[in-house]
Amino acid sequence: MSIFTKIIRGEIPCHRVYEDEHVLAFLDIAPLSPGHTLVIPKEEKATLDELSDESAAAIGRVLPRICRAVMQATGATAYNVLQNNGAAAHQAVFHVHFHVIPKTADGRGLGIGWNAGRLDPAAGRELAAKIAAGVTPGR
Repeated sequence: MSIFTKIIRGEIPCHRVYEDEHVLAFLDIAPLSPGHTLVIPKEEKATLDELSDESAAAIGRVLPRICRAVMQATGATAYNVLQNNGAAAHQAVFHVHFHVIPKTADGRGLGIGWNAGRLDPAAGRELAAKIAAGVTPGR
């Protein structure tokens, strides 16, 4: 059981900004900037690929609303949505969660380094075909 499960159950307090049957959103207690909000499914799954279609759809409906509300409340004009899966991808709490992180005028928010490579066209066709073959509706 993760700390987020304890928050969902009300065992640990939080600053809730939204809640429905499937989703809970609350302020991060270690924010990168004012308004840094976590959006989590109530379904207990560690990574996004494990999440049910129902929970994923609920997150998808709510996430844009939370982003708009955070922007309005903070006055930020930009933000990042961050979602990590697995320890190697810097996931620290093993319950699916999305960070909505406002970027403030003073530069507070998420800093990102992007070490981009190049996609070889032949390798891209092969990889795209493999990924497409693995996409299973309703799974």
